[in-house]
Amino acid sequence: MFFNVHFTLRRSFGIIMLTTCLVAMAVLAGCNQTDGGGASSPTNAQSASAGEGASRTGTAEAERNIQHAMGDTVVAGTPIKVVTLFQGATDAALALGVKPTGAVEAWIEQPWYNYIREQMEGVVNLGSENQPNLEEIAALKPDVIIASKTRHEEIYSQLSGIAPTVMTEEVHIWKESLALTAEALNKKKEEQAFLQRWESEVADFKEKMGDKLKMEVGILDFRADHARIVHTGFSALVLDELGITRPMEQKGEEWGVKLVSKENIPQMDADILFDQTSTSRDDGRLDLRKEWTEHPLWKNLRAVQNNRVYEVDTAVWNNGSGPLAAEQMLIDLKEIYELE
Repeated sequence: MFFNVHFTLRRSFGIIMLTTCLVAMAVLAGCNQTDGGGASSPTNAQSASAGEGASRTGTAEAERNIQHAMGDTVVAGTPIKVVTLFQGATDAALALGVKPTGAVEAWIEQPWYNYIREQMEGVVNLGSENQPNLEEIAALKPDVIIASKTRHEEIYSQLSGIAPTVMTEEVHIWKESLALTAEALNKKKEEQAFLQRWESEVADFKEKMGDKLKMEVGILDFRADHARIVHTGFSALVLDELGITRPMEQKGEEWGVKLVSKENIPQMDADILFDQTSTSRDDGRLDLRKEWTEHPLWKNLRAVQNNRVYEVDTAVWNNGSGPLAAEQMLIDLKEIYELE
């Protein structure tokens, strides 16, 4: 009997010890899960940190490595506070539905070009495109900066010290500016939607133009001490994409040619001339244009004889250099060619 009782007590004690060990193991496992296992839930502090990151960049998408004219730059999520340092980037951001927090001022019609002015209310003016205000940029604490190597190569390291910075190679190639801006702002879907609409508009324009596309078109720009025939600028890119013919001698890889003598006026000859001279600058260019257009050689040009010289808005045709400017150019051309 004593043996049976003793055996029962030992067995009960063993069960109690086993149960105690199992409970302790369960508690330890729970602690490990709470402290940061791979499949564990975030703590309150982690959740707060993620929320702050999402607030800064708009959403919590993964980081993107963006290749651009100055190398590679990592941009996180969808930037909210955006700085644009050339006109094409400002135009492109607006086309993608993003109002910049800060932007460099327009070359004319300051602070912003008339064709985008209504969309720029409240945007901080960062000064000249050639020399933006770095202190003002830093004060804005942007999520991303969009610039151009042509204008800002020398201050790239300073800009990168303020915020992730991406740069286009040139300022006037509008589709490249749109593509880089869309990638930086995480707006590729919006870019594709714009391009689909643009391609549809281009196709419709070409169909309505028919044989009018064969008429040779030249682009002129008078300056204070010379006249220019434009070969490759923003307006030339748009005209070429629309299928509008330009004289072979007025095309090339260089931006264009300077004419310093009125004896060179015959080089301007074309069926139609688009004059994108800035009319708001009081620097002598309008005086030079008046002098040249009163010369007998000017009056011999085909476009002049047929009353087909058109003054166009240089802010749209030359300075804007973005997708919205391209669409406005198309509107101007439909009116000029009496398509609508």
